[in-house]
Amino acid sequence: MQLTELAVSATDVAFAAQLACMLEASAPKPGNVTPLHGFHDARYEDFLASAAAIGPVFAAAGDEPLGRLIHGAVEATARRTRANTNLGIVLLLAPIARAARMAGDEPLRDRLARVLASTTVDDAAEVYAAIRLAQPGGLGRAAEQDVSEPPSVPLRETMVLAGDRDAVAREYVTDFAITFEVGAPAVERARADGLPWSDATLETYLVLLSAQPDTLVARKLGAERAAAISRAAGAALAAGGVRSRAGRVAVAELDRELRDARNRENPGTTADLTAAALFVHLLGGGWP
Repeated sequence: MQLTELAVSATDVAFAAQLACMLEASAPKPGNVTPLHGFHDARYEDFLASAAAIGPVFAAAGDEPLGRLIHGAVEATARRTRANTNLGIVLLLAPIARAARMAGDEPLRDRLARVLASTTVDDAAEVYAAIRLAQPGGLGRAAEQDVSEPPSVPLRETMVLAGDRDAVAREYVTDFAITFEVGAPAVERARADGLPWSDATLETYLVLLSAQPDTLVARKLGAERAAAISRAAGAALAAGGVRSRAGRVAVAELDRELRDARNRENPGTTADLTAAALFVHLLGGGWP
């Protein structure tokens, strides 16, 4: 899919960002918050409130520096919910939103590459402040450019340092390879095949989870457990996923396996990547 139109309007960028978050939260993704399953510290309604909160901020994506855009969206979310519902999503959607607002007839991913290549130390400082505000779980400490200290390099360089342990950071390093080469094509295939939005979102999540182990799970429980969950997602897809009865049984079994009282096996980074894939698809005209 090649999004090559001139700059997307501010209203359409905000709409697509909000809708992508709502579609992602509303799908019954194994191990994640859904309309029927909350966490001990977050409910489905918190995710809806967060989706609504970022709309006005993303409407200004063409005017704000990237770091300020991210920080502003996290601040807006913090005013509506106490839970960290969308830090990873905001980190992924913000540079795409800025790229969509740029004038030019080049593909969206090419514009995105320019956004990422031009990040600054100020952007990094704003993002560090956003991370401290959101207080994500499983973050740990970094030997260089830790978020508890002022950054001394541009945002993209801080992401290079984190790319081996965090899939969101890795997207900044690869010009969003997983989003554009795996996630968005999965959404497009599912919708072209007539799947409803909930099924298309769930299938995209399974495709992403099977393509690479979830880095949030890996940080909490280790690489071996994350790889096992990734294999289970691939097995559910091989059984038919949302497209067959056997596949749906496998998805339900995976969901039961990933749920515990403290949500330690929540593939949350994969959910964030799913939202980014939906956002790209919607910006390309995916909403009828």
